[in-house]
Amino acid sequence: MSDVIPPCPKCESPYAYSDGTLLICPECANEWNPNEVVVDPDAIILKDAVGNLLAEGDKVTLIKDLKVKGSSLVLKVGTKAVINRFVAGDHDIDCKVDGNGQMMLKSQFVKKQN
Repeated sequence: MSDVIPPCPKCESPYAYSDGTLLICPECANEWNPNEVVVDPDAIILKDAVGNLLAEGDKVTLIKDLKVKGSSLVLKVGTKAVINRFVAGDHDIDCKVDGNGQMMLKSQFVKKQN
């Protein structure tokens, strides 16, 4: 057989076999089409306050004044930040805020810079 069958994307089993246009894993019973683009179901997809898709490394600005919990510090409108990573939870962006260091922000309070 000249076609190399890839391992199962769900359990990484090397014993997958072809059945017509689908590939089937005998270990976990996963069926998939090798021609379809695989989307990671655990990937976190976030949008900013106006609906732009955000990505790690994007530069954003704050759209409202935010009080920093446990401090008298207030982050003003227009403060810039760089997204380091996305996390699951209420404060879903881990970023570096200019002049204030690492902070967790909510995506609903930022706008992507062009």
